Amino acid sequence: MPSEKTEKPSTPQRLGLILGLLVMAQFVVVVDFSIVQIALPTIRSDLGMSLADLQWIVSAYGLTFAGFLLLSGRLSDIYGRKRLFMIGLLVFSLSSLAGGLATSEAVLIAARVVQGIGAAMASATGLALIIRIFAPLGRLNQALGVFTAVSSAGFSAGVILGGVLTEDLGWRWIFFVNVPIGIVVAALAIKSLPDSAGEKGARRSLDLPGAITVTAGLMLLVYALSEIGNGDSSYVTYLAFILAGVTLASFIAIEHRSAEPLMPLGFLRRRTIFFANATALLTFATNVSMVFLLTAYLQVMQSYSALSAAGALIPGALVFFFLGGFGAPRLVKRLGAKPVLVGAMVALSAGMLLFTRISLSSSYVTVILPALLVASVGGALALTASNIAALSGANRGEEGIASGLINTSRQVGGPVGLAVAVGVVGLATHGLGVSAPSGEVITAFRYAFLAAASFAALAVVTSLLLKGKPAQPSSAGPSVQVAPPPAEFVRIE
Repeated sequence: MPSEKTEKPSTPQRLGLILGLLVMAQFVVVVDFSIVQIALPTIRSDLGMSLADLQWIVSAYGLTFAGFLLLSGRLSDIYGRKRLFMIGLLVFSLSSLAGGLATSEAVLIAARVVQGIGAAMASATGLALIIRIFAPLGRLNQALGVFTAVSSAGFSAGVILGGVLTEDLGWRWIFFVNVPIGIVVAALAIKSLPDSAGEKGARRSLDLPGAITVTAGLMLLVYALSEIGNGDSSYVTYLAFILAGVTLASFIAIEHRSAEPLMPLGFLRRRTIFFANATALLTFATNVSMVFLLTAYLQVMQSYSALSAAGALIPGALVFFFLGGFGAPRLVKRLGAKPVLVGAMVALSAGMLLFTRISLSSSYVTVILPALLVASVGGALALTASNIAALSGANRGEEGIASGLINTSRQVGGPVGLAVAVGVVGLATHGLGVSAPSGEVITAFRYAFLAAASFAALAVVTSLLLKGKPAQPSSAGPSVQVAPPPAEFVRIE
């Protein structure tokens, strides 16, 4: 039994401050995804990056976030959640400063790698602190509801903020803005968060080899795919594919033998757990590809400014906020997770297919907006439904594992899907990317959206394969994104 002692906050004002600090940290981590997406074309032009290399600004962050998310949760169990939360925020803030000061793509990508590690530490421990502080007080659902709404709002805010900062102050400010927020939250956390030590008597074994091998393997895979996108089909590219396969196979072997594995393989053997995570991975592979391609298309092919591109994405962001945060839980409550998830993936597939109609002169109102809205409906519904489906396959007391795993799957899916989409653009333009003739680029983008549609179509299949009797939610809470519906409504079929 864990013996971590946590001082209980005594006043509503202090509880409110604690919740505010924890959700603000999560807000910054979520914002950092969409705020960067808007600025990518400007960064590409300023640093002279290719489209294939540009994806690393997204992928480096997502892959290290995924690789160290579960490890961070384990570290917090051993060394204390408050301590790791503050360290994570400081790492995130300082690496954001380095990213804003970067004068080359290598420095910027390296800063994003470190940013992902800091984000993983802050995100994993932030949720754990919410559970540890608010569950004993009977206020967990309320706290998770606020956490969910703020997380959903983060994407919308990032789209708007990214456009404004890039347009008025320059792309470097999308990184600089993180610095004061992270430092202030970390400073306030010193006095505001209740002290917590690690678990007494806890086994101090850490699956560091697992975290390193899964991150390295995924980075090698994304590197190989990006080199294909750059038109490089040399033996070095094929060697990277082979090394990625060997490294990921080593990760599986390490997890099989580890006393404290990052990813419990037995847990993944459950049909509902496996297919819920597969669906979440494919959903994010589709969503991240869509935002990247659409941002590049609007700014490079249709000459939108950063602020105009941000405005064009706002309708989709609002769908994610309102439908994902408020409408989807009600639909799942009424229909069950599986039907909602199947319908979501059909909508996401349809939205991606609608994007294949783009041309050099496509109207925003008649071509882009309908595709964006349909795809956003699917993505927003899938976010909530995949969370609940993953939790329903877990037994009481396994919510933490289920939550960490579903969020790791998402962070892995984004960079891998993006690498495939950018690779398709590179292959179709013979490695020239957006520097190719306009007609070739448009055709390449259509193929890339079709590749994204294939991810969503495969997710239709994985969501149909969901099966299993739901578990009763416990006070530990279900996931980073969504508070649990009543037990009698958590249904798969």
